Amino acid sequence: MEPLASQIRPTILDDYVGQEHLVGVNKPLRKACAEKHLFSFILWGPPGTGKTTLAKIYGNCLGANFFELSAVSAGKDDVRHVIAEATKSDKPTILFLDEIHRFNKAQQDFLLPHVESGKLTLIGATTENPSFEVISPLLSRCRVFILKELTEEELGRIIDRAKIQMPKETKEWLVNFANGDARQALTILDNTLKLYGKITIENLINATQSKKLRFDKTGEEHFNTISAFIKSMRASQPEAVLYYLARLIEGGEDPLFIARRMVIFASEDIGLANASALGVANAVFRACETIGYPECQENLAHGAVYLAKSPKDRSAYDAYFKALDDVKNFGNLPIPLKIRNPVSKLMKEVGYGKDYDMRDKEDLRPDEVKDHKYF
Repeated sequence: MEPLASQIRPTILDDYVGQEHLVGVNKPLRKACAEKHLFSFILWGPPGTGKTTLAKIYGNCLGANFFELSAVSAGKDDVRHVIAEATKSDKPTILFLDEIHRFNKAQQDFLLPHVESGKLTLIGATTENPSFEVISPLLSRCRVFILKELTEEELGRIIDRAKIQMPKETKEWLVNFANGDARQALTILDNTLKLYGKITIENLINATQSKKLRFDKTGEEHFNTISAFIKSMRASQPEAVLYYLARLIEGGEDPLFIARRMVIFASEDIGLANASALGVANAVFRACETIGYPECQENLAHGAVYLAKSPKDRSAYDAYFKALDDVKNFGNLPIPLKIRNPVSKLMKEVGYGKDYDMRDKEDLRPDEVKDHKYF
């Protein structure tokens, strides 16, 4: 029997859920469909965000011959077959290559001349950063569209399309557990229905053989845990930091959310006491972005302990917000003429840039705030 995800897969953009930045009014893929614009592109995003569905809808819009291959199992012979079929047809031919990052350099090189000649229009799908996984010549011939993780509201709408009755709290559990992955939500739903005939939280847990519940990302436990993690770094307690980090990761927290908070912490709490901390935090964020779970938990642990052990200094952070108070209270005060940019003759004549000296010790702020101490 056809899987539930395939049964309810939309075939037109109006039924597609999510990725409004790509398929909304006047957005690139909607315009491409409307104008029958044929071009190669790569869809980069987390699992279950609609990459395959979007590729198929695009193929339908253009009335193209659509061939779907998985880079996990396909090879050059499979591509040769698609090329042979393309040669026989007057219609455009689209090759959808799922997990394109699994194709090695030689396989990608083999694709290149056929994409370049227009014999094949390539749509790649990947969960990995194509900048690192797709060869430059092929990447330069493709646009890259980034898909976002589905929101809880969008995931709920996709589950509703299955028309399967379940209590509200059961649907909320499923949405929370799937963590933005529509395919996972529908697969769990499909398996539970086939095994138990009724959708309840207990049956969903039994069908997944997992007792691990993702904590509610909008609930108190979520905020308590991230707060404990931040405060433990602030208190320079690596053991507590690692404990709360492990709870966040085991609870299914997005690694980029954790890393983003670490980047903020590096400037907010460590600041001038250790200028290298911001570089470390940014490196952790980048690692999480390019590697993902499970390996990036090691990068998070590395960075979190480093931040916890760093000296702390909030002086730059506090000073900025004092300056911000002045901006809010006084509005856009006139900037002194001597530090304005004299880009025209008239500006020079009225005094822009006059008497500017980089060694000048005069306070360069407007008169109204010159005596205000921030730092």
